Amino acid sequence: MATCNSLEEVRENIDRLDRDIVALLVQRSHFVHEAARLKTNVADIVVPARIEQIIGKVRLTAQEMGADPDLMERLYRSLIDGFIWDEGRTWRSLNP
Repeated sequence: MATCNSLEEVRENIDRLDRDIVALLVQRSHFVHEAARLKTNVADIVVPARIEQIIGKVRLTAQEMGADPDLMERLYRSLIDGFIWDEGRTWRSLNP
């Protein structure tokens, strides 16, 4: 990773990464909506075993990449929480 020479350079890199992250989250959101479309019961939206499976993979990937697994877990739990909210909203719109 690049070393920055100014706070402005740091911010430019963060802004660039944020744009990339949002683009990936939009793609993830599409698949969350696909999951909502395929589920027949609102109770199927929250699957604790699946959440823990995702967290395990995230922690392992973080370790492999030299990142803090605890930080990545905290971020992903928040991310998953938001997507659960969105999936529920989508499911209810498809199943009034």
